[in-house]
Amino acid sequence: MDRRPEPPLDLRAAIRLLTGADTWRTRAEPALGLREMVFSDGPAGVRGPGWDEGRTSALIPSASALGALWDEDRVRRLGALLGDEARRKGVHVLLAPTLNLHRSPLAGRHFECFSEDPLLAARTGAALIRGIQSRGVAATAKHYVANDSETERLTLDVRVGERVLRELYLAPFEAAVRAGVWVVMSAYNQVNGQTMTESPLLADPLKGEWGFDGVVVSDWGAGRSTAASAVAAQDLLMPGPGGPWGEALLDAVERGLVPAAAVRDKARRVLALAERVGALDGQAAADPPPGPAAADPPPGQAAAEPPPGPAAAAPPPGPAAAEQEAGVRGLLRAAAAASCVLLENRGGLPLEPRDLGGVAVIGAHAEDPRVQGGGSSEVFPHAVVTPLAGLRAALPPQVRLVYEPGPGPDGAGGPAPLGARYARDPETGAPGVRLRVLDAAGGVLHSVPQPSGRVLEPELPPGAHTVELAAVLHPDATGTWTLGLGGFGTLGLTVAGTPVLAGEFPPETDDPAVVHVRPPQHTARVHLTAGHPVEVRARRRLAPGTGRATVLTAAVPAPDPAESLAAAVAAARAADAAVVCVGTTDGAESEGHDRLTLRLPAPQDELVREIIRVQPRTVVVVNAGGPVELPWRAEAAAVLLTWFPGQEAGHALADVLLGRSEPGGRLPTTWPATLTDAPVRTTRPTAGVLPYEEGLHIGYRAWLREGRAPAYWFGHGLGYTTWRYEALGVPRPQADGGYEIPVVLRNTGSRPGRQVVQVHLSRPDSAVDRPVRWLAGWAAVRAAPGERATAYVRIPARALQHWSPAARAWVAEPGRFTVRAGPTAGELPLRARLDTAGPHTPPAAPRFPLESPAPAGNRTPPPTRSTGERFGTRTKTGEHGWDPHHE
Repeated sequence: MDRRPEPPLDLRAAIRLLTGADTWRTRAEPALGLREMVFSDGPAGVRGPGWDEGRTSALIPSASALGALWDEDRVRRLGALLGDEARRKGVHVLLAPTLNLHRSPLAGRHFECFSEDPLLAARTGAALIRGIQSRGVAATAKHYVANDSETERLTLDVRVGERVLRELYLAPFEAAVRAGVWVVMSAYNQVNGQTMTESPLLADPLKGEWGFDGVVVSDWGAGRSTAASAVAAQDLLMPGPGGPWGEALLDAVERGLVPAAAVRDKARRVLALAERVGALDGQAAADPPPGPAAADPPPGQAAAEPPPGPAAAAPPPGPAAAEQEAGVRGLLRAAAAASCVLLENRGGLPLEPRDLGGVAVIGAHAEDPRVQGGGSSEVFPHAVVTPLAGLRAALPPQVRLVYEPGPGPDGAGGPAPLGARYARDPETGAPGVRLRVLDAAGGVLHSVPQPSGRVLEPELPPGAHTVELAAVLHPDATGTWTLGLGGFGTLGLTVAGTPVLAGEFPPETDDPAVVHVRPPQHTARVHLTAGHPVEVRARRRLAPGTGRATVLTAAVPAPDPAESLAAAVAAARAADAAVVCVGTTDGAESEGHDRLTLRLPAPQDELVREIIRVQPRTVVVVNAGGPVELPWRAEAAAVLLTWFPGQEAGHALADVLLGRSEPGGRLPTTWPATLTDAPVRTTRPTAGVLPYEEGLHIGYRAWLREGRAPAYWFGHGLGYTTWRYEALGVPRPQADGGYEIPVVLRNTGSRPGRQVVQVHLSRPDSAVDRPVRWLAGWAAVRAAPGERATAYVRIPARALQHWSPAARAWVAEPGRFTVRAGPTAGELPLRARLDTAGPHTPPAAPRFPLESPAPAGNRTPPPTRSTGERFGTRTKTGEHGWDPHHE
């Protein structure tokens, strides 16, 4: 039923609704009972309106980690948590999830996307959307479409064929629409010569064929035209109050360039969104549910009608609030553990505390982990449990834990924001930094304490002229410190009253991620003496076009690399086991730029090799949001990938290392051994154009076409037990035109575990270009040691179809398909035949074939999990062999 109210407003008033009131809010219209709607960035948390370090957020694992779960129910519960967070912060629209694909391992925003495969991305994204919107908060499917890299992202023109666009890049967005998403974000980039805010793809297939009845919001600043974007089914331009619409759009309507009916349709959609999120007709916001999963429907049932809108108030303090916080932390901890991917294991894991006298924890990431990627998705987490803290809390007192950072990784993106460790507020003496906003004469208009020197959206009262950050720096080491000031415009930095940095630094880009979130740092080297505090004062003059970010940073003198390495090696040699934490550095994986290499920042590879040389039981923990090269992977006792694990990183890691939780993650993306091995890697356009020349063949599909094996296949993950695939049942036709296929497997290890079963299709004699094989469905099972389980995998009708540009429809090619089942795209030991009937057209309103009807898997209750049993023998990916050309 169309819920959109007919807006009783004139054309000028309708146009007012179509541009934001400010950066994060839409316009209110009291005469209509319309309140403002508040937007917030995501997807790893809900920052809220503005960048206020004092308003912290729950930080969930990165989207790449959610893809590694292969668990729609868990993702839905995490979505419900984000919905609760949004309600707590008064947010109506959360800008999540990101549904772009892992086309290249170099993509800078790889961590923010789910998978290289459209089916896995579609089902995972749909689950997150359902969770968010179950709380009466709008989810936003972004970035529509082909926004799969960051280089020249504001102007990049992606050239991609219609069939490839439909079968790969549009598929997750279609799933989002079928899941009922309320908002879709149009991307910055162009597709086939047309910028997405002006693209005909907004009208069809989005609003026409798919029936999307929500709001198309622009990415921030992506709206660049008046008539072209208004005609192209773009509904809302953010931010405001400026932009290309307003009076210019009214003039375009009066001149006949834009139909008045198009404007009224946009206004109806905005009002319908307001109704959905409780911002229309004086609706009162309901209290949020008591916990992140308290109101979740049973598997397979539809969610109840969502509450009418977000509530800005936090839950009152007391036992109930403490219990709710514990539930949130438990959900995040379990999700982070379940997303960990055990890449290698030669008896290194799990660690048994009773067999350990001492453990050496090595690497800067153990004390300062990367828990989220960079860019607009960043939030200020409630609290971060580091790997070092998590292991200290989990190991019994008799196990001696020694920490050595080793030589620090290069390329860390500059000094860190000056914070409580070294800084004191010059007015109060409390830990932190003092923020002041000054007028042109130097008078103080606004003054507040800040936890750190990173200030992205300060309050700017009338007359604001200059932002000042001041702190008393307490050095704990004598030597040359590096102080930095990030921002654009007129900058100045003094130490003890002496200028050390001054100049004009105009923006070199208009990319919002750089201008407003991560401006470049300008540094000065200053000799400081331990125990002798000095006052540091930074100022940035406010001017149009220079953004709002001001960042005061400091870096301690670097220790001697040789001495740091020697100390780490000595600690590892003296221990019974070593845990080495390595990973990417701040800014390496971030919105606004793509990576140039997959190598870990030096000297981390050297550190790992030196520790392995002296300690045979070395477990390497990889802290990265996307693929990295692991040249020592065959030498380590175990290699564990933790992604960007969110705020409960340390507790989750300890649970996995000590065998309390199984590392249940399976790779959502194929990992190359080296960058040069990757079949598809380019993210850099030529003359502004990036052709997707690989067509349908990205990820594991590209590896199969080239007949080469990667370091780790799509779906790889060892867990803590082993499995044998025993039988592939007869495909059973389903009412929606798809099939259900039973896959029988047995837990052959000594511990209970969870296994993800993939089913792929192939059609080597097809009349159209197809991948060697493609993921058609998947399900997960749990089984106790020695137990047999059956995974019931649903194969949707869409998996047997291809898009025909000539017919402009999905068509099924009659004949024989080969069905293969197994744990990864490169290890599919079971095979069956599937004979399809003649061509058929799907029903007019079928169950959407890219979404799972209910959590699939074995249909018996899961066994009780044991934590005391030892790990069995490793299953090596590829032991069954594969032949990409003979199905």
